Amino acid sequence: MTKIKPFILLASILFAVTIIVPSLLVIPFSNNEETGKLDEELEETVAEPAGTEPAIEVAVFRTATKKVENLAMEDYLVGVVSAEMPAEFEDEALKAQALTARTYIVQHLMKDQDLNIPGDAQVYDTVDHQVYKNKEELKKQWKEEYDSNIKKVTEAVRATAGQILTYEGNPIQAQFFSTSNGFTENSESVWTNAIPYLKSVESPWDQKSPEFTDQLVIAVPDFEAKLGVSLPEGPAIGSVTERTAGKRVSKVNINGKELKGVDIREKLGLRSTDFTWERKGDNVVIQTKGYGHGVGMSQYGANGMAAEGKTYKEIVNHYYKGVEISTSDTMLAKVMAKK
Repeated sequence: MTKIKPFILLASILFAVTIIVPSLLVIPFSNNEETGKLDEELEETVAEPAGTEPAIEVAVFRTATKKVENLAMEDYLVGVVSAEMPAEFEDEALKAQALTARTYIVQHLMKDQDLNIPGDAQVYDTVDHQVYKNKEELKKQWKEEYDSNIKKVTEAVRATAGQILTYEGNPIQAQFFSTSNGFTENSESVWTNAIPYLKSVESPWDQKSPEFTDQLVIAVPDFEAKLGVSLPEGPAIGSVTERTAGKRVSKVNINGKELKGVDIREKLGLRSTDFTWERKGDNVVIQTKGYGHGVGMSQYGANGMAAEGKTYKEIVNHYYKGVEISTSDTMLAKVMAKK
């Protein structure tokens, strides 16, 4: 018999241990009831959207309390979208509103301006800038629908995080309004400047808006006093001498005096500059189509587009001509540098 050398025997034993022991450790866990996998119940991490803006606060002057409320920008936007657009609107319409709201505040913060806002506030919580409501106010407004509504609006804001609308590299004037008369308006028909991306476009979806038509009855003396005119004898009031690109009244001649449609709307408190009127006895009955100045994005139009399956990107590109969706981080970095 050949004598086995000690070092060969030792090597053989070590080899056997290496093969057998791991197998013994695995076998008890290799039945059909156990997978043998290590479960990891880690909290899922949601990746931040590309191009999210730097952390920045917005100082809002609360007109009711006369105090300044400092908010993270995205929290401010949730309060703006909640106040400016019905929460029951389509998701894509809410996203479009979030995009316009973010664009507005970014453009506003980039300006060097002294608006004489009280304290250190940067914006009012009114239509002077953007209407804003905090969570407590929204809880009172929405009541039992608060949880579902705030979740819906917050998701719309997050879906557009870091995005703004730009034209030639600059934030646009993201104007919006409630309801059109079937067309939006050229900016120069309402204000002084012709802005290339604020041009009249068709908006047929607005006809389903509850705000599409309205009627106002004004006593003849009040009508004359507010407009500074004297009505002629008989049923005639005046004639339209010029209309806008958006099919609204641009100029009217009343008994020899020419007035602008935008001035008539303001002085009489009309919902729109698309109006007709007739004299009935001692009153003037005025019918209007649409609600708001008509420039930029129609909110009810946006909701109608969304209901037809259009995305928020398609919506804003319909109402703002030639714009791009850009990231806001570079521009907000400039805002931070000014502080």
